Amino acid sequence: MGDTETDADPDTDTRVVALAGSLRRRSYTRLGLEHALRGVEEAGGTGSLIDLREYDLPMLNADLDGVGDSERLVRAVGEADAVLLGTPMYHGSYSGVLKNALDYCGFDEFGGKTVGLLAVSGGAFPVTALEHLRSVCRALNAWVVPHQAAIPRASNAFDGDEFTDGGMETRVRVLGQRAVQHAHIEPDPATFESGQNKGADK
Repeated sequence: MGDTETDADPDTDTRVVALAGSLRRRSYTRLGLEHALRGVEEAGGTGSLIDLREYDLPMLNADLDGVGDSERLVRAVGEADAVLLGTPMYHGSYSGVLKNALDYCGFDEFGGKTVGLLAVSGGAFPVTALEHLRSVCRALNAWVVPHQAAIPRASNAFDGDEFTDGGMETRVRVLGQRAVQHAHIEPDPATFESGQNKGADK
């Protein structure tokens, strides 16, 4: 995708889905995405959370089509104008829960789509998790907004459901705003990475 926005109809509602790559009952990733979705609404879009606890998604077997709730997931992602991906950092990368959900999707769902990234960690900044997700999105021909959100030391980042740090809250909400603002920009040619990504063309 390039820098030029298309002439989108201002009356057309921009739909953003947030995919939470955590199954924990009290998930800081989910909390962070809920704040990002507030930013979506502030920018005039409509946001909804895809809570993977509510989806039956067996480990992907490419020989089997339409297992569990995979078709529901793929449809929700495909119908969105932009996607927010949120993950806890596990072993320096993003979660297996999110990886499995993304494996069910492909170019039809992500090609040319705007994606915003959020990562959460119990310790320092989850930089590698964000980098790995950005690489996956490039392989799917998605366009990742330059602004990304990180929530380090997550257990101290919230008081109840609200952020303890105003600056961090602003960065997370801006992520949702940017997803709406860049949801309709003009697509770029396919990336080199996508040409090597045979698994996505299933």
